[in-house]
Amino acid sequence: MWRLEQRKPIIMTQHIGIVGCSAEGASLCYRTICSAGTDLCGPHAHPEVSIHTPSLADYVACLDSGDLRGVGALMLASAHKLAKIGADFLICPDNTIHQAFAYVAPSSPLPWLHIAEVVATEAADRGFQKLALTGTQWLIDSNVYPEKLAEHGFAYSRPNASDCQEIHRIIMDELVNGIFKPEAIAYVRRTITRMKHAGCDAVILGCTELPLIIDDRNSPLPTLDSTRLLARAALRRAVGAD
Repeated sequence: MWRLEQRKPIIMTQHIGIVGCSAEGASLCYRTICSAGTDLCGPHAHPEVSIHTPSLADYVACLDSGDLRGVGALMLASAHKLAKIGADFLICPDNTIHQAFAYVAPSSPLPWLHIAEVVATEAADRGFQKLALTGTQWLIDSNVYPEKLAEHGFAYSRPNASDCQEIHRIIMDELVNGIFKPEAIAYVRRTITRMKHAGCDAVILGCTELPLIIDDRNSPLPTLDSTRLLARAALRRAVGAD
């Protein structure tokens, strides 16, 4: 006689809404939530996840013109669409567009996790003191990380002007298009090495595509992978593990 195996209790999870910007960054975040879900939810299990992404060109046009209200409007449009299909809270796996967060949070239909807050919390938990910041030129010139790092008492260092320009080019011409060149990896590593010599003890991968070419295996400094850290923070919130 066949006997039914006792089933594990169903874990009630929240629906994660991903406000996407670039395909590569949103995809890495989505994949991380789904693959890491196994540890908290069981084999093949993860919370419900939905993504909405407008055209990346729309975001770039706003960023190039300094139109942060326009960036915020794009983020809010995604937020409202995700709310309508049942998302419980939102994340955005793009560091750069968080500079429009002040235009987003007050009008958002749902709560958000802030990527820089997640990274700063992780850095504090790991006992780092001075952080190297990498990312697009837009991010490096913004207060997205300086504000959150100051709240946690961190010192930080930005790349020099030429390194900022070249890393920006690598991100926007190559990484967002799924192009990963050895020369790009070598350049980013040299930039991190320079900031290590300036006293940094960890590096913030403050572009959601940078973890596609840099990680703890090839970085001169321990990495704070903003994409995967945000994904795992969302996963913990979704299953009530925080």
